[in-house]
Amino acid sequence: MPGSRLAVWLAVGVLSTLAVPGRAASGGGAETVLLADQDGGDGNVSVDLAVRQVTVSPVRAHAGDVVHVQVVIENKAEGMATTNAELLVDGKTAARQLFTWGMSPGERLYRLSFDWDTRGVPPGEYRIGAQAFVWGDSSPFDNRLDVTQPVVIAPPGGGFSGGEPAGGSATETDPRFGKSTIGG
Repeated sequence: MPGSRLAVWLAVGVLSTLAVPGRAASGGGAETVLLADQDGGDGNVSVDLAVRQVTVSPVRAHAGDVVHVQVVIENKAEGMATTNAELLVDGKTAARQLFTWGMSPGERLYRLSFDWDTRGVPPGEYRIGAQAFVWGDSSPFDNRLDVTQPVVIAPPGGGFSGGEPAGGSATETDPRFGKSTIGG
């Protein structure tokens, strides 16, 4: 019988430890105490990056010119990491850079710049885009955005169809994202 009483008291002690709210045992107010593995045990948080805008200039360039690309990426969730953002030319990676996102809860937009050196690039039309891939993204469909208007590369000193001068720019904005949020 004494052994069974000890077992009962031990069980009551364990159960009361689990059932007593946070600071109530020390005289504080009641609050929920999370025990190990109550968050699912995996420590995962929601990760959701989205490429929101890509701006290319010039859209008419000569081989050997540098084409500048500005990219706006949004952190739509609460994740934090360092990942690659990539400049795409005809769907292939032309440049990449690491960027860290999610360090500050108030910081949601990240502006990155890429330069595409067209030395040795044959004349023609090229599709420009950007992507930011991260493992575990809850909506990977918005991790890439391509500019609809192609970049036209002419031979050095050559002209452009329609007699247009070199220059111009094109911007593609994800339609689910307001321009006022981007700042332009």
